[in-house]
Amino acid sequence: MTVLVVGSVNADVTVRASRIPAPGETVLGEDARVSPGGKGANQAVAAALAGVGVTFCGAVGQDSFREVALSGLTRAGVKLPLLRDLDAPTGLALITVSPDGENAITVASGANARVMPEHLPADLSAFTHLLLQNELPPEVTREAARRAHDAGLTVLHNAAPAREPDPELLARTHHLIVNEHELAVFVGSTGGQEVEAQARTLLTRGPQTVTVTLGSRGSLTVTGKDTHRLPAYPVTPVDTTGAGDTFCGVLAAWLASGQALPEALHAAGVAAALACTRPGAQDAMPNRAEIERHLHPGR
Repeated sequence: MTVLVVGSVNADVTVRASRIPAPGETVLGEDARVSPGGKGANQAVAAALAGVGVTFCGAVGQDSFREVALSGLTRAGVKLPLLRDLDAPTGLALITVSPDGENAITVASGANARVMPEHLPADLSAFTHLLLQNELPPEVTREAARRAHDAGLTVLHNAAPAREPDPELLARTHHLIVNEHELAVFVGSTGGQEVEAQARTLLTRGPQTVTVTLGSRGSLTVTGKDTHRLPAYPVTPVDTTGAGDTFCGVLAAWLASGQALPEALHAAGVAAALACTRPGAQDAMPNRAEIERHLHPGR
């Protein structure tokens, strides 16, 4: 089984500081660290490390950040025949990390914003699952979902960063993954509805499954028949950058390898927690053997 990831690829410039700056404030930090990132590339790396074949479709520039942006994908064995080299800067993310592991991120999209529908593959017969995010132009994400849905692929959409919901994209999404903030953008005013009730309203708009990641409270997933609540796997966080992307990539990998939804959610939650115990995004992601050890301790 093979996963196609259509999404962004960046170089991350990360600075650890005593706190995340308030508006108008300058905070002195430690030495800057440059590493591979981008939600699409992060999720592709997480899926590949989890043991499935992954192909990435996206774009970079031909500048000094190109090599580092692609280094994690290459290391993880992600296939790159659909990568485009465009006349634009490689995407760049500026990340500040506080001592408790929380982060604030500003993204300069660069080449990611220049990806067009014509850059998408016409033949999807080699793939079983498509994984999408919201860091490419909306028309590209929408068209990728349309082609994949029509071709019979399972479409997973991580609606991050948050933007106004696209009814056409929702209608072609099998599994929607959001955090609480993104969920609020989708459902608007809820009159005090609990997360499960909010998530269930989205099942009427196309998705067969909706997962809400809840940070230190784990995750909640709803389908037409079932509700799955998983507590967070206990760890001491060092850096939460990339944890959500790890969750999405491992979830897609476990599902693509034929695992049932509860098992896939459990593996994704464990992997996301493990990614918080090390600095960086792709550099912190666990491989399948590490995930399995924590899923089945003592085996």
